[in-house]
Amino acid sequence: MDPSLIIYVAPATAVVALIYAFIRAGWLRKQDPGNERMQMIGKWISDGAMAFLAKEYRTLAVFVIAIALLLGFTNAKFGAEQNTNGLIALSFVLGAVCSALAGYFGMKTATAANIRTASAARHGLNDALQVAFVGGSVMGLSVVGLALLGLGGLFIAYLKMYPDALNGGPPTMLVLNILSGFSLGASSIALFARVGGGIYTKAADVGADLVGKVEAGIPEDHPLNPATIADNVGDNVGDVAGMGADLFESYVGAIISSMILGAGWYIGLEAAQEGAGMNAIYLPLAIASIGIVASILGFFLVKTEEGGDPQKGLNRGTFGAGVMMMIGTVVAIYYLIPSEGVTVTDLITQKTNDFTWLGISMAVVVGLVAGTVIGLLTEWYTATNRGPVETIVQSAKTGHATTIIQGVAVGMNSTTFPVIVIGIAILTSYSCAGLYGIAMAALGMLSTIGIQLATDAYGPIADNAGGVAEMAQLGREVRARTDKLDAVGNTTAAIGKGFAIGSAALTALSLTAAFLTKMEGNVSLNAANPYVLVGLLFGCMLPFRFSAMAMVAVGNAAQDMIQEVRRQFREIPELRPALDAAKKAESEERDPTEEEAALIQAADGKADYSHCVEIATSAAIKKMFAPGFMAVLVPIVVGFYDVNMLGGLLIGVTISGVCLAIFQSNSGGAWDNAKKQVKDEGHKKWGDDFEEMHNAAVTGDTVGDPFKDTSGPSLNILIKLISVVAMIIAPMLLAYHFPG
Repeated sequence: MDPSLIIYVAPATAVVALIYAFIRAGWLRKQDPGNERMQMIGKWISDGAMAFLAKEYRTLAVFVIAIALLLGFTNAKFGAEQNTNGLIALSFVLGAVCSALAGYFGMKTATAANIRTASAARHGLNDALQVAFVGGSVMGLSVVGLALLGLGGLFIAYLKMYPDALNGGPPTMLVLNILSGFSLGASSIALFARVGGGIYTKAADVGADLVGKVEAGIPEDHPLNPATIADNVGDNVGDVAGMGADLFESYVGAIISSMILGAGWYIGLEAAQEGAGMNAIYLPLAIASIGIVASILGFFLVKTEEGGDPQKGLNRGTFGAGVMMMIGTVVAIYYLIPSEGVTVTDLITQKTNDFTWLGISMAVVVGLVAGTVIGLLTEWYTATNRGPVETIVQSAKTGHATTIIQGVAVGMNSTTFPVIVIGIAILTSYSCAGLYGIAMAALGMLSTIGIQLATDAYGPIADNAGGVAEMAQLGREVRARTDKLDAVGNTTAAIGKGFAIGSAALTALSLTAAFLTKMEGNVSLNAANPYVLVGLLFGCMLPFRFSAMAMVAVGNAAQDMIQEVRRQFREIPELRPALDAAKKAESEERDPTEEEAALIQAADGKADYSHCVEIATSAAIKKMFAPGFMAVLVPIVVGFYDVNMLGGLLIGVTISGVCLAIFQSNSGGAWDNAKKQVKDEGHKKWGDDFEEMHNAAVTGDTVGDPFKDTSGPSLNILIKLISVVAMIIAPMLLAYHFPG
């Protein structure tokens, strides 16, 4: 097959992914949605989630249009001499639209899957697992399908418009420069979706936990809690739409940065084999296509038995897809890269190296293995009944303060080995294929994102299913099944966050390399240069400032939520006796008596869920813009002041952001599962200490909530977005600082 045909294979594979997503979504909707009450609860959650998404997208549309006009004007007016033009605005808009569509499709399916998962849990564990995983797989397939369709379609269109791009040199860089606008569009939507969704979900979660579980003593997701619907909505807007946008951006950034760095291989490839010059640019599209096929095949390996471990079923699919991906990738690289090796001059170090197809294959495999190892390390630090979480459980015996101290220590400790793994991956992939190897390692880590994201989106679906089971009062047996799925979901969510952080580190580094390549050797990263040093300091500071802004936003919104829940408990007369009845049954770990059930039934529907949903929605929309604009404006201001300072900023924000993100995500995950472990072990293990231990564990979980679901995950996007902005404005910086 002619290698140039790969550009047509990529969008064709993307279409297959979208068709399969449509088929799986159709199967899902045919499943039993449960009884009337379950359907009503599902409608409340779905309406709240879609209302938030609609309001968020309407607000972001103004931002997208304004940035598109600015990009189009500046690149059309000043970019002609630096291989860019106004078409970058088209790429930007399409990237934003594809990212938003992926979030919409994923959210729509997830909110349909939650009640069907709860309904399936009445029949068996595997039935519930299949429904939840199918719901998550639609998100995964939508992300890879829309990303590759948008990128591949634009690449084909631009090559038709600029046929000289097939011959290397400036025309090729022109096409790749305007194509990179797609990554900026994806990054912009991702940041606001992650921050906005994180603020929403944690404002609701903190309000529901502190007033419902700690003060009122009722179970999580109890229908008497006015914040419970907002809490379940938040699981979707944060961990489905937010995570989907996050990994959409990483996926796109890894593909585009590797294509840009691959352009530097043109002369070496052409010298090694006539007609092979573009193959290093085509290769990322080929790997992405293979990853889609491997993910789809991996879906068929996910299953479990009644009483079995759902985690093993999910791991079987993920690892199976990874093995198939490795095999397919090695074949593609062997086909596209000349076996005798390629002589390439690194545009940054100015060193000439000889690289082979085997070296590039190793770089991709290193990325895939590194992502898996980081996920396993994250599981160790955050899973129940493991050493780190056990230390937090033990610390809960001595109160709230020791629980917080131990959770912080676990998070700090958890940065060590993932950073070592990332460092080894960077050095190994660089030795295998230079800067192009680092970009390919990032792509290798993200190659099976279709199934990785499916397992991650499965988590909030299972969590919502547990909420539906609790609110619909399906009984302890059904709730036990959904809790088992939810516990696995917590682990997959934590692994997903670790995976996202690792991929963000490699993606940000490859985007930085693409920026340096575009600057044509005019940026020095010598730390003895005071401008570089100041840039490093600013870059290290930004993740802390960004995290503080996100945490304050969650705190303010949570205060409003807490006051509202307290007001309803105080002013709605039917709620207080019902709360007392529910608390007594919960404390004695039994179902309510007939008298208690009557009191709870009398209060059914009295809580005002919609007001809590509105509080969370308004807070998220208002508070998401300040940190977002900071991420966009800082690299522009610094870059036009001094390009060396911008180079230092990119390195500083990556180093600081990765470590802080790992710390926050793992602390939050460990606190969350420590709370669940204490609750599961209950009075049977802890006796009279249980109540105080549980309250301390809930406090730890409440502190960790914005860590793991707002500021921590948002840092992934911060470090990538700053690198993407730098890469986009590089041609203009070159013209501004180095005219002629």
